[in-house]
Amino acid sequence: MTVNGTPWQAKALKDAPIVIIGAGMGGLATALALAKKGFKDIQVIERASGLGFVGAGIQMAPNVARILTRLGCWSPVEAEATDVLETSIRDGASNQKLAHVDMPNIRKMYGYPHCTGHRATLAGSLYDACRLEPAIKFKFGHSLRSIESFAPHTTFTLQTEAGETLQMKAAVLIGADGVKSIARAALLSKAGLSESVEDTGQAAYRILLPRQAMESDPEMMELLDSNQVTRWIGEKRHWICYPIASRSIYNMSSIQPDDNFAAAPSSTYTTKGSKKAMMDVFSDFCPLVLRMLNLVPEGEVCEWKLRSQKPLPTWVHGSVALLGDACHPTLPHLNQGAGLAIEDAAVLAEVLDRAPDANPESINKCLQVYETLRKPRTTALVDLAALSGRTLHLGQGKAKEERDKQFAEANGGGKVPDKWASPEVQEMIYGYDCMQEAAAKFDEEYKNLERSISNRL
Repeated sequence: MTVNGTPWQAKALKDAPIVIIGAGMGGLATALALAKKGFKDIQVIERASGLGFVGAGIQMAPNVARILTRLGCWSPVEAEATDVLETSIRDGASNQKLAHVDMPNIRKMYGYPHCTGHRATLAGSLYDACRLEPAIKFKFGHSLRSIESFAPHTTFTLQTEAGETLQMKAAVLIGADGVKSIARAALLSKAGLSESVEDTGQAAYRILLPRQAMESDPEMMELLDSNQVTRWIGEKRHWICYPIASRSIYNMSSIQPDDNFAAAPSSTYTTKGSKKAMMDVFSDFCPLVLRMLNLVPEGEVCEWKLRSQKPLPTWVHGSVALLGDACHPTLPHLNQGAGLAIEDAAVLAEVLDRAPDANPESINKCLQVYETLRKPRTTALVDLAALSGRTLHLGQGKAKEERDKQFAEANGGGKVPDKWASPEVQEMIYGYDCMQEAAAKFDEEYKNLERSISNRL
């Protein structure tokens, strides 16, 4: 085992080392946001040997576009994204329209658009922006093995695929290592708490249909050339679909019971799925959906296991904090998973930027302010996403009849049961400026912590 670095003497936190575990959306956004604030020593640890970005489509709402614009990496993403101007919610079996919601004024109302794009483009833009920052260094092919100390500074051990170990120290350690977070397990264990990751009983398929495969079908081309997100819903199942990559690809993502999960999933809870199993699960859906599914080559079905997490008692211990799916994984029904992680990153940078010094006590208080600012919003949106999923997946009965009645009323301006398409929910999510709130509330929350600590002494 080798030891990297020696204790630092830094009066300002911006001169001290900060380490981020995980180079996903949240980890990359955290590194970039810190660099933009003037932090000088940022390391990102990633278990993969490199960032060869893959993945499927992603929806990027105004709350995300606002942050990425300020970080200087939105333009490449927007250049090939599709502005969402409408959504169609349809019965999966009949293709009958349940509701059609026009969304033409999102950009005007919130100052930023709601777009669909490719995850690889978003991640690539964040990574490219990080590489332009001299303060950010990447260490690939290393994963977090353990955390030995949480304070006064954090000491932790990394491990390579070959089993070699490396011990490091940092003033701040950020666990952005996803739903299977090692940082979370270590933090909860240190705090005397237990893990609470749970299966949701749901899985998802991710499909990318190239334009050339759809060109002979007028119904498909109408969807691909639109500015529309389309959702087909059925009992315990749905598809949500939209154009990405300058309309060269039609993205399709499903939710269904995970009874047909093909094999033991990888460390990211994804695995190769079976085309036959997929077709069987959705065999009662309309011909249009089935024609699109039939275009998928055998061997190119990707299945994704969905996990949930009971709200954690804490995200912070000493100089260690959790971020994104490591502390608040969410079901995808609001399309805010990456958005919440990017918001976390922006708020974390705002609070650490205001640290009065590099003392461990000050760092811990800043991290507690971060948790105080973020937890109510993330908990509310995680719960709302789960509620929306239950509503969309209703089977036959009075509850479904009432839901479909509400969908019909939505065509005349009533409330939309699909919370993602609800103007009221959009206002809550899209109109929220997390960076502005952090700047406005930091001093008050920091002083509240100081008073609370003083009262306990």
